[in-house]
Amino acid sequence: MSELEQKGSAAKAASRALATRTAQEKNAALLYLADQLEDHAQLLLAANEKDLAAAKEKGTAETMLDRLRLTESRIIEIANGTRQVAALKDPVGEVTQMWQNEDNLTIGKKRVPLGAIGIIYESRPNVTVDAAALCFKAGNSVLLRGGSEAFHSNQALVKVIQAALVHQGFPASAVQLVEDTSRETARKMMKLNQYLDVLIPRGGAKLIQTVVQEATVPVIETGTGNCHIYVDEAADLEMAARILVNAKCSRPSVCNAAETLLVHEKVAARFLPMVEQALADFHVELRAEPQAATILSTYVAASEEDFYTEFLDYILAVKVVASLDEATSHINQYGTGHSEAIITNDYFASQQFQNEVDAAAVYVNASTRFTDGFAFGFGAEIGISTQKLHARGPMGLTELTSSKYIILGQGQIRE
Repeated sequence: MSELEQKGSAAKAASRALATRTAQEKNAALLYLADQLEDHAQLLLAANEKDLAAAKEKGTAETMLDRLRLTESRIIEIANGTRQVAALKDPVGEVTQMWQNEDNLTIGKKRVPLGAIGIIYESRPNVTVDAAALCFKAGNSVLLRGGSEAFHSNQALVKVIQAALVHQGFPASAVQLVEDTSRETARKMMKLNQYLDVLIPRGGAKLIQTVVQEATVPVIETGTGNCHIYVDEAADLEMAARILVNAKCSRPSVCNAAETLLVHEKVAARFLPMVEQALADFHVELRAEPQAATILSTYVAASEEDFYTEFLDYILAVKVVASLDEATSHINQYGTGHSEAIITNDYFASQQFQNEVDAAAVYVNASTRFTDGFAFGFGAEIGISTQKLHARGPMGLTELTSSKYIILGQGQIRE
């Protein structure tokens, strides 16, 4: 049996043990883990520095370095996120429906853990703890396969996690790290059906599509975020500019950052110069289609591919549209079903936009950056699901459970 199969087998066994542990036991372990993360901050930062140094040597862009970087404040945030997960209601064991059928059988529907979860993800070390905490709280074991760029950080984090769990009486195999970061091992993990119940990819479009196309383990597709801001003819333009700057520039390397600006032609001549000025301090490159280009003073001509692209950088595609219908059609064609926003004071336009745009999160007069488990009140999230089966949008504890039917009888047999 290979090391991967051994860890898969251990994860399966751990999932069965975790499914019967109480919320109080799991919460105590999470609170202890949060303290341990803060107590081991210097160890974690030292490991992270090795990853940052290697990434800088490779010429990694600053936006991607930001995804990789741990700081003392970020470790505190991660620890506080773990405490928030501990404070959330445990969904496991909740009976969501109960009824009696014609045979006088009492039938209930009960939440249960998914089981053993595999997560394949890239550079963000916070995912290691977020995923571990959420899966654990929902009664699941988790097998983590992070990217090579965050290897030292992930290794150190999982050691702290495992030590904390063992201290609280849980098996170390509840949270494991696949230390071989080769593509071949990742592909083998995608086919670990005998041990893994579900696979969740987190990262760029290429990673996610590889997992979706090659995995035989059931996949929950997450997170490519080609998100749009549409500025309607009835928009408050100053509000629109504030929202756009936040959606594009507050953290351009994350999946809920805006990548395309659509502007109604009736306000384009006033709004686009405002945009240009507001984004200048951040050195955002504007990739404009021909009509937008006639208004902007500095731009790069946009290709059609730009409107399909999740840049994850200080780059924004810009297009002028003739109507709300054109805006919604553009979003439904080019978007990834993640997060979309309309800026308008027209109630009917806002409702049409929310009804017609096909995405996990659809905003009126707010930044797409709010699509996040913390912001939605779920605690840490496992990812943003952009598919429609099982879960959609920020995936919190409830989305990491399945259900079983429990049936109570008094000797009934079926005729």
